[in-house]
Amino acid sequence: MLNSIFDQMEFGPLEEFLADDDITDISYSNGGQIWLKTLSSGMKQVKRPEVNNSFMEKLAFQCSNVMGKTFNMAHPFLDAESAELRMNFVHDSIATNGIAVLIRKTPAKIRLNKDKLLDEQYITEQLHDFLIKCVEGHANILIAGETGSGKTELVKYLASKTKYDEKIITIEDTLELHLDKIFPERDIVAMKTNNIASYTEALVACMRQNPIWILLSEVRSAEAVLAVRNSISSGHHILSTIHADNAANIPLRLYSLLESSQDIDQFVTSFHRYIQVGIYVKGYFSKALNRFQREIIEVCDFYVDKDNKACVNEIYQKGMDGKIILHNPSQHLLDYLAISNVVLPDDTFKLGEKGEGIQNSIEEAKKYDEKIGKEFTGYRTEDPKEEEQKPTVQNSKDDQFNMNGDNTIQEASQEQVEQAKKEAEQPSVPTPQAVATPKPVEMPQVQTQGQATPMPTPQVVPTQPVVQPQQQVQVQTVQAVQTTPVQPVINSNIINNDITGNIGGTV
Repeated sequence: MLNSIFDQMEFGPLEEFLADDDITDISYSNGGQIWLKTLSSGMKQVKRPEVNNSFMEKLAFQCSNVMGKTFNMAHPFLDAESAELRMNFVHDSIATNGIAVLIRKTPAKIRLNKDKLLDEQYITEQLHDFLIKCVEGHANILIAGETGSGKTELVKYLASKTKYDEKIITIEDTLELHLDKIFPERDIVAMKTNNIASYTEALVACMRQNPIWILLSEVRSAEAVLAVRNSISSGHHILSTIHADNAANIPLRLYSLLESSQDIDQFVTSFHRYIQVGIYVKGYFSKALNRFQREIIEVCDFYVDKDNKACVNEIYQKGMDGKIILHNPSQHLLDYLAISNVVLPDDTFKLGEKGEGIQNSIEEAKKYDEKIGKEFTGYRTEDPKEEEQKPTVQNSKDDQFNMNGDNTIQEASQEQVEQAKKEAEQPSVPTPQAVATPKPVEMPQVQTQGQATPMPTPQVVPTQPVVQPQQQVQVQTVQAVQTTPVQPVINSNIINNDITGNIGGTV
């Protein structure tokens, strides 16, 4: 932490985590739980007995002294940041299970490069080159994703591809981009909003600085949404991030943040007109790669057709199975890029007349490794012998859903299916025992000379057969039921799942 305001603080056992470039976040909570977010393996827990509530409280007091702030029950929240660290403390009067701390490392460097992106299957080479052309063509780009998916790092990488003589202004409420320190020789202004200078005021000052690019670290408030709209509608170009679940829903997500009664169709159409490209990135643990993986899942371009209808063109989609679907960019996007002298062919991805291409990410990764002369070892394959050794438990009549097994359903044999069908076709018939020993019930009334008189209830002796009148009533009842036979319903799906027994039913 060279030349950092936190250099005078003693981090003690946390120093090893701060020095590790693979670690991006350090989280402390619940009276001693330490969780690390890493670039290679995602979240993981470590044990450090010396890091406890007392240690973290001392660290918080050091931070408050350095920042000239107060941290106590009257001021239970403490935020501090420098060029390399961002720290947040929650007092134990609010966090009732102990002080809560999050330390995020925000180094002034760009972690991504083309070789790293391709080598880690973050993106395909075709899509990478296309996105760089979009930056060169001054396309407005919004990057969506979950927390920790790498949105800010992708913004920093794309911003590094802007032209050297193009002025950049960053507007952030928490410093993360650090482009002014990464490119100290470029014309870059870094603005930080606070309770004195809002997004709106910073944007007004920004317009007077005559920028080409405006970079908002994250759009997470109504004020930031308006800042984005004012920026792009005034002819400036933006790169920014937002929390959303896919690229196509970015305009709707912006509308939800606005929290106003503005007409939704008009609002969404305006953003489809001004935002050219939406990107969705995701971070997850990949079983195929056996490591934590960050990658671009979806890229789309927005436009408004001649009928003033908001449209979305899905350029790139990658499924969790590794299947990639490609479409050429819309003519609207190609025309927009051409204004900035970035001319791309109509068949940008060489998909032919069909206009759609299907690729396999594993094959694409192998092609890249062959291109650079590297042996492909990235993907893990299952051992077939290991699969054969997995135990299987056959479902039984008493345990139809295999609740006591290993939850492995074995496919039924043809003989078992036929047997299940035969059992299902047999109608349910009351047993003699059910007729001979009825439960005490109210006897039906018998019509006699226009008046209803109740029949006397006979006395039943357990060791003797039931008296004749009661037998007649029961026999008549059984016959009445059998006069309308019920056809059993056989669910073939259940039979095929090897669930045996009486599976007939009534409609």
